[in-house]
Amino acid sequence: MIQRIQTVYLLVAGLVIFGLFLFPYVNYSDLVGLGKNVKVTGVYGVAAGQPVHEGGFGYILQTIVTVLLGLLPIFTIFKFKQRKVQLLLIWVEIVAIIFFAIWLYSSASTHLTTVNQFLGAGNIGVGFFLLPISIIFCALALGGVRRDEKLIRSADRLRA
Repeated sequence: MIQRIQTVYLLVAGLVIFGLFLFPYVNYSDLVGLGKNVKVTGVYGVAAGQPVHEGGFGYILQTIVTVLLGLLPIFTIFKFKQRKVQLLLIWVEIVAIIFFAIWLYSSASTHLTTVNQFLGAGNIGVGFFLLPISIIFCALALGGVRRDEKLIRSADRLRA
């Protein structure tokens, strides 16, 4: 299990998704000029020298989905004996990450519209770049599982 390269790729993909808890996906200055960061757990800023956290139901859902998306590749590692299930789970992860990215984009656009700003290159945080990186690692893991499947099929032909 651990000697397979797709195990490393899936582990990195899960850790990159968990990086959304550390890095904001949007940075902006509010109407007063104070810098704020939007993470999956809420909006973070500073008011009167004290850290301020604004949350809501949408951010709770984003947190739950982030945890699930981070755990799915790690769960997929333990399905190493069922390569077809592994392939399916990796595809589900890739599609779920794409939908999650769309959700984060619409959430960021909506949030910035409330403070009379628009989502642009200056507002994008590191978190937005973590999602494509995790998709790349999932795609690499997909290739590794397919190579294993091909190797097993060729070995079965030699045995038969």
